[in-house]
Amino acid sequence: MFILANFIEAVARILDIALTIYFWIVIISALLSWVNPDPHNPIVRFLRNVTEPVYRKIRRYIPTYYGGIDIAPLIVILIIMFLQYFLVPSLHELALRLKYAG
Repeated sequence: MFILANFIEAVARILDIALTIYFWIVIISALLSWVNPDPHNPIVRFLRNVTEPVYRKIRRYIPTYYGGIDIAPLIVILIIMFLQYFLVPSLHELALRLKYAG
């Protein structure tokens, strides 16, 4: 069972790192939206290509524009935080229980 436990532990760690990286991508993208950057800049295009599909899925189910402000990045950040505070520790705990279960 220790192999499965180590696999789940690795998945939890990689998921945590990926969520942290995406968290900062969302923050940077939201900050750039305030200054109206050059849309042809490769960094701006990368940030938009990475965040817009997620924003689009959220906008499909939840109205995100309030008073001219788009709260889709805030919703994404809350989802990321939920996953980091619930799913990642749950995976760590599952790995520990599997490792010491027998």
